[in-house]
Amino acid sequence: MSALSLILLSAMTCYSLAFSNAPPPNIIIMLMDDMGWGDLGVFGQPSKETPNLDAMAAQGMLLPNFYTANPLCSPSRAALLTGRLPVRNGFYTTNAHARNAYTPQEIVGGISKDEILLPQMLKKRGYVSKIVGKWHLGHRPQYLPLEHGFDEWFGAPNCHFGPYNNSLRPNIPVYNNSEMLGRYYEEFKINRKTGESNLTQIYLMEGLDFIFRQTKAQRPFFLYWAPDATHAPVYASKRFLGKSQRGRYGDAVMELDYSVGQILSWLRSLSIDHNTFVFFTSDNGAAVMSGPNESGSNGPFLCGKETTFEGGMREPAIAWWPGHIKEGTVSFTLGSVMDLFTTSLTLASISAPNDRTLDGLDLTPVLLNGSDTFQNRPIFFYRGNELMAVRLGQYKAHYWTWSNSWEELKSGINFCPGQEVPGVTTHDQKEHTLQPIIFHLGRDPGEKYPLSVLTKEYQDVLSRISAVVEQHKKTLVPGIPQLNMCDVAVMNWAPAGCEKLRKCLKVPKSQPWKCDWPH
Repeated sequence: MSALSLILLSAMTCYSLAFSNAPPPNIIIMLMDDMGWGDLGVFGQPSKETPNLDAMAAQGMLLPNFYTANPLCSPSRAALLTGRLPVRNGFYTTNAHARNAYTPQEIVGGISKDEILLPQMLKKRGYVSKIVGKWHLGHRPQYLPLEHGFDEWFGAPNCHFGPYNNSLRPNIPVYNNSEMLGRYYEEFKINRKTGESNLTQIYLMEGLDFIFRQTKAQRPFFLYWAPDATHAPVYASKRFLGKSQRGRYGDAVMELDYSVGQILSWLRSLSIDHNTFVFFTSDNGAAVMSGPNESGSNGPFLCGKETTFEGGMREPAIAWWPGHIKEGTVSFTLGSVMDLFTTSLTLASISAPNDRTLDGLDLTPVLLNGSDTFQNRPIFFYRGNELMAVRLGQYKAHYWTWSNSWEELKSGINFCPGQEVPGVTTHDQKEHTLQPIIFHLGRDPGEKYPLSVLTKEYQDVLSRISAVVEQHKKTLVPGIPQLNMCDVAVMNWAPAGCEKLRKCLKVPKSQPWKCDWPH
């Protein structure tokens, strides 16, 4: 071997060792609650509420074709943290066909002990993990975050619905790690009349403090920052109330945008921005059924939360990592919230578990090299236990359609207000498996004009998507459903720590029943 070859080999070996010994990057996932694709200025929202998120996109990568794994909060969060479809990880119901299910107080189940969550995997490289905000994967002790890999938690196990009178239904507890500090509407105020609450500011400070402590200790960290201000009933602190052009919901967006800006600025101040990967997205589409004061915008897309139309599952998404992700880039690659599991493992140099099927893909070639490798990957749209639709490339085929029931519509609940598309936004469950409704999302992002079944384009697309669906169903092994049973006795009557606060409530007699999921 020549002297030059020896020098080159030595240099390559040193480089390889230096790379493998380099400290793994910090990881921050910012998951908003019911925030729509159209709520960001960078996606065309004219109300100028998101200057920090727009700047984040300009400094990183925007992903306009990014999807959640389910159009409802709990299953989408389970999918993010496991890298698996809810039908695989158990976050679905079999009580009725194609029903959305989540984790209200009366739910008996939660995330299975057999599932491996992202913070559990990250421990292999010494990561310290914290969740700030909404958990929503089960509120009974065995399902809480510290039992599933997180080292710290500040937040709540359920949505901030209420206030309740604590006799028929308790107010939701707010936890610091494994013990409650108080309850929503009691120690943690939310004024339903004015919409005022300091919760987002509390969540911001919890996140900043965690980042500072781990940086000082020189430990890699994973921060899962999951505020819930844009979930009805929406709230904002006094500083932001009345400041937006969109009412209370816009105020909440402004405060969350401010908070994102503060976190990114904090990373720069601590000189760890070049070693911190940050990803911003939402758990599902805007809850348009809640009305304009309590919900956001899904941009040009059809319907919203709870539906498998684009408005229910296409999400705002921004990746930010100075020095690694090229500034001002846009990737039209099809991405999924489940990809954050696999991508985070790659960034941490951890091998993915090989004893289970993972639905999330490694997006690092897209994020770091601008690859379009996954342009033709399938995106599966599930509602409960039913595969409702599939996207492949620019085409989306609906095998079932349903918005919400006639009964709900007559009572004033409409999942697609002002967007009725005959034969598409149906109020009965309609099966189209023999002749799917197919849209070209590039030409028709609003899913209004189906391809004619008589065209060659339709037949070509159908043959390609049918092969994908057949393979998916043939290999699918559903998990045990966790969201079938309810019981008043499992509500948050006496969470850990209630004794110290004298906040324990009397637990009623157990009376389990099969949960009723209307949509």
